[in-house]
Amino acid sequence: MSSRKGLVILTGCGHAGAINTVRQAQALTGVERVHAIIGGFHLSGPLFEPIIAPTVAALESLQPELIVPAHCTGWKAVHAIARALPQAFVQNSVGTRFVL
Repeated sequence: MSSRKGLVILTGCGHAGAINTVRQAQALTGVERVHAIIGGFHLSGPLFEPIIAPTVAALESLQPELIVPAHCTGWKAVHAIARALPQAFVQNSVGTRFVL
């Protein structure tokens, strides 16, 4: 993590919520800026779909330079994130490599 670029947040299957994870990292480090958020955001399925819109709104307010939703984010949330943050969005796939 470089505080000049901001936090790099990696999530597995973000059961705690991607935004909660980011806010906890900000609180622990004292670094507000978020450079990248990469991983599963756990937004798939009917139980989690109602929180897609507020999650996307919070992601927009964080203004990450890179956002890479993965496996358990779900296609509806991935599309919403891609629409809201097209300049930061990267579609993840097997073999994708990131140099941060």
